Amino acid sequence: MTSLNDAMLSLLEHVSETAILPRFRNLESSEIADKGKNELVTVADKESEVMLAEGLEKLIPGLAIVGEEASEADPSVLAGLSQQCWIIDPIDGTGNFASGSAPFGILIALAGGGITQAGWIYDPLTKRYCTARRGEGAFVNGEKVTAKTTGQDPPIAGISTLFMQDGLREQMQEHIAPHYTLVDIPRCAAEQYPRLALGTNDVTIFQRTLPWDHAAGALWLNETGGKVARNDGSDYRVDEWDRPGLIGAASPSLWKELAARVTKLD
Repeated sequence: MTSLNDAMLSLLEHVSETAILPRFRNLESSEIADKGKNELVTVADKESEVMLAEGLEKLIPGLAIVGEEASEADPSVLAGLSQQCWIIDPIDGTGNFASGSAPFGILIALAGGGITQAGWIYDPLTKRYCTARRGEGAFVNGEKVTAKTTGQDPPIAGISTLFMQDGLREQMQEHIAPHYTLVDIPRCAAEQYPRLALGTNDVTIFQRTLPWDHAAGALWLNETGGKVARNDGSDYRVDEWDRPGLIGAASPSLWKELAARVTKLD
């Protein structure tokens, strides 16, 4: 795994320095497009995904490759999620990137049979490199990490209602929000997952559960000793990407507390 992590880091650094960072705060309006549903895409997203796909094919040849932008162009690409596959988010937090602000990152996962086996999260600006392999722990820049809570009472919750329907949004404000100190979310899973393990946030709720957003981060947080699971406690699977609802927490007890409240919502 060490050799694969080293090769992955080299690939991520190369793509960041070649396709992403040169365009940060340097995008023309013609290089940004609206995909709808509060989603943007830039020329950097597209170019970096192509480079990442080419690099991953060299690391382990023959696997299916499911990239966010390729899937947007051709939904049949999603069939690869039921196979052994690479999952790519070339720039997670594109909205931030396009506006010239942090955070944003690259998410890569290796999955098989619908289950994430390994994951990598890279922040091009800070160079933070999070890695995890199922059953082998989680690491930041090569150092093993164990999830820690903020220690705050009430706990710190990064919760967005952006993708919730109006009724659920109102229930969240009434039944969930009063039990937590709410903070802004980074609109970037590559940042949100580390925040849950490194003592910045205690809990979060994700409504959309797209594989490129969550495959790497969910594994990584679980491997730190935190907990990510569906609202009913079942494991996150990359081939159930159209199923809404995912809870992340810095500890199993914090997860259980929030899940109990979420399951009472209509």
